[in-house]
Amino acid sequence: MVKTLFLSAALPALILAAAPALAQGAPVDPTAASAATPPPHFPRDLSPEGVKAADDHLALEEVNGAEARAFVAASNEKALAALTGDRRYEPFRQQAEAILTATDRIPGVSFLGEGLGNFWQDAANPKGVWRRTTLDSYRTAQPQWETLMDIDALAKAEGKDWVFKGANCLAPDETRCLVNLSNGGMDAVTVREFDLTTKTFVDGGFVIPEGKHRISWLDRDTLLIATDFGPGSLTESGYPFIIKSLKRGHPLEHATEVYRGQQGDGGYGVSPMVFRDKAGAVEAVLFSRPLDTFRSEIWWLKDGRPVQLNLPSRVSIFGTRGGELVFSNDEAWRWRQPEYAPGSLLIVGLAELASPPAALPPKPMTGGGDSRRVFSPSERQSVQNVSIVGDSLIVALADNVVGRLIKYDATGEGEYRLWGATDIAVPANSAVGLGDSSKAKGQVFVSTQGFLTPPTLSLADVSTGALTELKSAPAKFDASTHVVEQFEATSTDGTRIPYFVTRPKTLAMDGTGPTILFGYGGFQASFPPAYKPEMGKLWLENGGVFVQANIRGGGEFGPAWHQAALRENRQRAFDDFAAVARDLEQRKITSPRHLGIYGRSNGGVLTSVSITQHPELFNAAVIESPLIDMLRYQELPAGASWMGEYGDPRIPGDAEFIARYSAYQQLRPEVKYPRVYITTNTRDDRVHPGHARKFAARLGDQGHDHLYFEDTAGGHSNDADPVANARRWARHYVYLAQQLMD
Repeated sequence: MVKTLFLSAALPALILAAAPALAQGAPVDPTAASAATPPPHFPRDLSPEGVKAADDHLALEEVNGAEARAFVAASNEKALAALTGDRRYEPFRQQAEAILTATDRIPGVSFLGEGLGNFWQDAANPKGVWRRTTLDSYRTAQPQWETLMDIDALAKAEGKDWVFKGANCLAPDETRCLVNLSNGGMDAVTVREFDLTTKTFVDGGFVIPEGKHRISWLDRDTLLIATDFGPGSLTESGYPFIIKSLKRGHPLEHATEVYRGQQGDGGYGVSPMVFRDKAGAVEAVLFSRPLDTFRSEIWWLKDGRPVQLNLPSRVSIFGTRGGELVFSNDEAWRWRQPEYAPGSLLIVGLAELASPPAALPPKPMTGGGDSRRVFSPSERQSVQNVSIVGDSLIVALADNVVGRLIKYDATGEGEYRLWGATDIAVPANSAVGLGDSSKAKGQVFVSTQGFLTPPTLSLADVSTGALTELKSAPAKFDASTHVVEQFEATSTDGTRIPYFVTRPKTLAMDGTGPTILFGYGGFQASFPPAYKPEMGKLWLENGGVFVQANIRGGGEFGPAWHQAALRENRQRAFDDFAAVARDLEQRKITSPRHLGIYGRSNGGVLTSVSITQHPELFNAAVIESPLIDMLRYQELPAGASWMGEYGDPRIPGDAEFIARYSAYQQLRPEVKYPRVYITTNTRDDRVHPGHARKFAARLGDQGHDHLYFEDTAGGHSNDADPVANARRWARHYVYLAQQLMD
């Protein structure tokens, strides 16, 4: 595959505070409590027109509109006075900046030609430098780095707020790279060809104007590209549905179409995928056509013609091994007699997948074995990532949210092949992540970390299964005062919800522990134990408690855990989160007075709903880069791409279940909400800032105390500038300390 350097993803009804049933410990149905008396801004009808008519803050959806700019300026002035004026702000900011710009961090690396590539940001280079070194040098305490591109210097020279968003380098020599540059941190990027031998942009090389592209190298003079080819070439989400072949020296309008989806497609746009062997030769070219957020068709470019593969519509592709495809079925799937449970790891020949199932001979009996099944998960296991290295598969597995690392090798041939597993030892009770891998070198980077254990980066030799430590990050906070525990809460429907508690060893267990509860619960994203140095320094060292809830909607236990909270079942994720909050109270770790919640992006759905449905459970909420107006989210770019997750509010039945939880419509003036902190970014082109603005404005209209701050750069990922990011974290923790510690 092309080498890529990647950089460091319902709502209506509200119950009244202190409801008697909650006081007695019994959960209340939050969607039933307000059915008889709808909130004042609840639409009279749920059609798009009716929703729009009930919205008195549509002007705040204009990103750079005059009313929006005035609202942001006034809100920012109030928020900064409350947060940066706090005595803790400057110490927090300094501590966060020292952590985020520290030179003793582990430089994250990927294989780059004969060496290793790294993107690095610090106080001297806040926009960062792209650089490389050798593996031997990287092993030393002070690696010798060669600068490839200085983003600070480039931005200054070109007068642009450039943010480096990675580079795609062509195997096997990896000297020609497509560099992705974002203006201010947006997802949309400009792509320019760069030569690593001369360290300059290629004169007359490939240049793709700003957009949300999907690009792969086919060969040195050919790109496969999905992008905006002009009017009618994007879906309603703003993503491409056409793939073309672009030859060197030709303008984009001369590109030749090789595959086309449909303008009504959902998801994130068509993508070309070029998979290569260890010598860099192309093994397969695949096209992914998303039908919605999670369902897709996979097409194989066979003899110059796209052929659809007979794969499940919910599938995760990991790569190729010779003429075989390595993938995971995210739904139950029957193929040649056997039925594969969701979340299995499978390997099947491309030619076989391209054939009609009826044309294939019956699968021979192998004494219970299966040549295609590498791994089948138990109820609390899930495949997190897979590297294909040589003839082996290296798998990062989550087992009850704790990481394992397994090497799979085949014995036997053809239909009689079986897969054997060998565990590679990793630290107990940690998260295990796979980094970049090299088929040519037979190596893969492996990271491990825990809530109180700093990250370690190791290199796995696939031929021997040996794991060699390369770098270990120094501790950034005193972890000796805290302990990590894993508990389970029981949700409304009886499902057991795991969560981690990182707390002081000497916590009084009288309900006074200042506690941050973090959750996400969507898009099959997993949240294993992770070292959060700024949280440890600014929160744990000051006596705080941190809780991470692995609620439904995530991927911790595989596809079923995610799909249990899709669409009309979204309330389960909110119920899970509330169940963890109650369990913390029952264990006397904390109490509503000292419990706050944090979530961003899809986690902003979670936190805004939690506040409107259960204001009695919390005294703080950081609602960051959020989706909130779920009855209009499809109207705000790039919302329509997520309808597979939430449903389509334009469909009456979908609008009905979404309206039961959408926090923007569910706010009530008579309810006492905690003083929440809402924050987003003007440059966020993934989750529109209108969500956060409108929620803050309506809170203000109804007389609810709140803080709203909107930064002007950084984008959805907040990766533009570590110095600015330090200010962001300082604001978060000042607010949380005010609400939960003061």
